[in-house]
Amino acid sequence: DHLSFPPDVRADSAVRPGDEITPWYDPMIAKIIVHGADREAALHGLRRGLDATEIAGTVTNIQFLRSLARHAGFAAGDVETGLIARDLETLTATPDLSPGQLAQAALLATGLLDRTDPLTGFSLWAPLDWPVTLRSGDADIPVTIRTLGPDAMDVAVGQTTVAARRAGGRWRFDGRAGEPMARHGKSITLFASARTLEIRDPLDAVGASASTEDDIRAPMPGLVTAVAVAAGAEVAEGDRLLVLEAMKMEHVLRAPRDGVIAEVTAAAGDQVAAGGLLIALEPAPGG
Repeated sequence: DHLSFPPDVRADSAVRPGDEITPWYDPMIAKIIVHGADREAALHGLRRGLDATEIAGTVTNIQFLRSLARHAGFAAGDVETGLIARDLETLTATPDLSPGQLAQAALLATGLLDRTDPLTGFSLWAPLDWPVTLRSGDADIPVTIRTLGPDAMDVAVGQTTVAARRAGGRWRFDGRAGEPMARHGKSITLFASARTLEIRDPLDAVGASASTEDDIRAPMPGLVTAVAVAAGAEVAEGDRLLVLEAMKMEHVLRAPRDGVIAEVTAAAGDQVAAGGLLIALEPAPGG
């Protein structure tokens, strides 16, 4: 949905905004190349280039690469096959989102970031409150925007209120500049942390939450290499259901709860798209 490489790196890629990445793609969809007078200079360019790369609409390993480029052993050239496994938790850590980031995402979700109408937020008796729900993973994040005018909003994120103010055409959140992010469909991607938030429609919330543990879907495009269950089988939470090969790794999909397999829609050897239904689960008898 969005793709931008910085001008000071070499980016080899055949992918452009609007392209569809099908299950038949090579996992290497883009490659960033830098050079420098020595390893330190090249690493500096690599970090800067990765930080400035903007991708939205597909799953990538860019945050892992950013962490790897900052790894002390990697920077020193102390690289061997056990490095990633040894420091996997650090290299794959997900940064927490700050109230300021969530406030900016909420304004982007509502279109308020770009509104300049002088009547924005006008209300006869009290400031106008605008509720927004963002979703990160399995957690809903309620946000309330209090519009004080086209250039001033107070954004409540949990127990924290963020002062969002615009001056000279630029927004600041509690005095800090906003960061690059983009809305695509019902999602918002924050490029600095490679995190994607879903914009929740309150009218869809009940129906969506009721089916989250009933459908086992492909988390990414890949090849089904093994199916461990058949329709009618009883499974317990954590049981192995299916193995998906993607990004040159095998991913085991497990039962999210106890239940009975209602339907298996994929077989070993199938190429599947991200989000495709693989297995449907129903409650166990008497459950």
